[in-house]
Amino acid sequence: MSLVRLAIIVLTLASAVGLALSNPTMDDYLQFVERELGRAIDRMDQQTPSREQQLIRDVFRSQSKKLMSGVVRPATVRRNWGLVSQYETRVADTKVVVLGIGGRFIPIKGLEETTLRIGRMAF
Repeated sequence: MSLVRLAIIVLTLASAVGLALSNPTMDDYLQFVERELGRAIDRMDQQTPSREQQLIRDVFRSQSKKLMSGVVRPATVRRNWGLVSQYETRVADTKVVVLGIGGRFIPIKGLEETTLRIGRMAF
């Protein structure tokens, strides 16, 4: 075996170990969804009076942990494939599919629509 092949194998294995160690957990996913919901609330329709917008933001800030643990966590299935995890959440008749890899999340389907629906459910 040549030195180049050995180096490629070592780098590939090191990359796989790095991905496995940085594979996001369910708590990481819930924090991601919480951030995305907060962003959706911040992008709220500008026709909503600013007083109502501020009330919604304040309620979300104070109740977001309960919303994540009471609505999102029970509706989420995590498929852990070692290097990558798939998170599937079914809330408000919509399905969200997100991949977690290397400590990051890649929305695949339905994230924007569902964050808006969860926000409406909370209020």
